[in-house]
This record gives sequence, structure tokens and C-alpha cells, in this order.
Amino acid sequence: MLAIGTKAPEFTLPDQNGEMRSLSDYKGQKVVLYFYPKDMTSGCTKQACTFSELYPQFREKGAVVLGVSKDSVASHKRFEEKYGLPFVLLSDTERTVIEAYDVWKEKKLYGKVSYGVVRTTYLIDEDGVIERAFDKVKAADNPVQMLGILE
Repeated sequence: MLAIGTKAPEFTLPDQNGEMRSLSDYKGQKVVLYFYPKDMTSGCTKQACTFSELYPQFREKGAVVLGVSKDSVASHKRFEEKYGLPFVLLSDTERTVIEAYDVWKEKKLYGKVSYGVVRTTYLIDEDGVIERAFDKVKAADNPVQMLGILE
């Protein structure tokens, strides 16, 4: 995990519409940057839908939500449309941002070892500094947790 108090790595990735988005686009706003394993899976869908339900409250607190996975732009578009997601989903097929934010890790499932995205959420302040960091988050609880820590 990246250390609290350090500058968040800058990035530019395509969103679900193919539009290039950079972290610096959100300067002056808090950014809830969450990394998730895969579109359309049960945990990731629950997390995204809960962020969606709470999104107006995040906006009231001056925060944006950005979801990142290694899924394609087309996959993100289907995910957004199926669930009516109001926030930006970023496609990191090359894993450059996933690796820069230290969320590509060894995982063990039923004794099998593989690598993948560990569900992680960062809160980045208005100046691009990491304010909070949570790894191995529970998909269903994470959006409520993040809303609760916004001041």
C-alpha cells in the first residue's frame, strides 16, 4: 500500500466512454479511488451499486468516486449501463496504475496461488495527497465506510 501523507501517483486512463481522465482533473476535490477485481462479479457489483446509491452524498461532501479495474473500456460501459452507475470507471488494461498504487498482489483461493487486484480504496485530498488507505476491503461495507470518513 502507498503511505498516507504521500503524493498520489498521477495517472491518465480512459473512462467507460473512452475519454481520457487524469487524477489532476480532480484537483480541489476529494477523490475516492477504489480498485476492484472485475466488472459484473457479485462483490464488485455490490460495491459499485452501493457507491452509486450514496453518490449524491459523496458529491455533497465535495468528493468524486473513481473505480479502477483492468477490464476494458467496453466492459466498463456495459457495467455502467447495466447498473446505472453515475461515476467514472477507469480502464487499466496494462495495469500501470494498478501497479503504481500497489494493489496487484498474490492471492490465494482454495490453496491456489495467483495474482490479481486486491480490493483497495484510497482517499486522496484536494491537493493530491493520500489521506486514507484501506486494503482488503469488504465490498458491501466499503462505500459506507468511505462516506463516513469524509469530513
